[in-house]
Amino acid sequence: MTKPVHDKRFPRTRATTTLALTAALLLAGPVVAEASSLPGFGSSGSGSAAVDTPETPRLASVNNFRDIAGTGAGYEGLGGLHVNRGVFYRSNTLAPTPADLQTLGSLGLTAVYDLRTDQEIAANPDVLPDGVRYQQIQVLSADPSGDIAGLRSPEEARAYVEAGYRDTVTDSTSRRGYALLLTQLANTSGPQVFHCTAGKDRTGWATALLLGIAGVPRQKIVDDYLLSNEYSAETIRATLDRITATKGPEAAEIYRQLIGVDAGYLEASFDELERTYGSFDRYLTEGLGLTIGTVTELRLKLLA
Repeated sequence: MTKPVHDKRFPRTRATTTLALTAALLLAGPVVAEASSLPGFGSSGSGSAAVDTPETPRLASVNNFRDIAGTGAGYEGLGGLHVNRGVFYRSNTLAPTPADLQTLGSLGLTAVYDLRTDQEIAANPDVLPDGVRYQQIQVLSADPSGDIAGLRSPEEARAYVEAGYRDTVTDSTSRRGYALLLTQLANTSGPQVFHCTAGKDRTGWATALLLGIAGVPRQKIVDDYLLSNEYSAETIRATLDRITATKGPEAAEIYRQLIGVDAGYLEASFDELERTYGSFDRYLTEGLGLTIGTVTELRLKLLA
């Protein structure tokens, strides 16, 4: 097994720390081009590798590991094409048991992108199959100090998380990090995985962007995002039980808003995207600075 060496080519700048903070507790609009106008798309294509790709196995020790395409034929995107399975995976921290490490090795992964901060990585480094390239991509600044301690109600906690989701869209470190992630996903061959600590906030936004590029309907993107509550249910329940026992039920209700996901959180990001950039297209090309070529390459990987 491989313990990765970090790639830190992007400089650190101050950014919102909300999403890293909440993750630590647990350890679509228009598109740039129509499918028919892109190379490799035609009416005869199936747009899905589901027939040849087995369902992604559930990993007991990496409970939020899953294929961004969903299950079965994959989510339906542009032109009725389905998102290919076995191309991009999302996850929480990759700390597998030996059996789960063997399963990860069977997926043929070529690259892993770690969206966590230095402090998160130091506390729980990834363990990867041999031969997988590792790259840390910073989408937040350094770990937060004690903002959560000041939250006094579930309503304050929700507002706190929603503010972090809005900041993700406009913050310069976040935009630079997500741009790098999407560019690397476009330019690297083979199955790839990206993750943060809980696999729900930073990873959830990256997944929303990829599914948006594929033309998956916004409600389906939100539904996929909400699956983190299902995949991480045991961890969430154990965390809340521990908080109830040590801090009381009122504190547990505050933390409940932080350690799960809610449709309103992701909608806060989408609303900020539309308010600031006007459209998904402009966010990709102006907010993230992606080229049409990069977006096209991602769409070809996702749908062709």
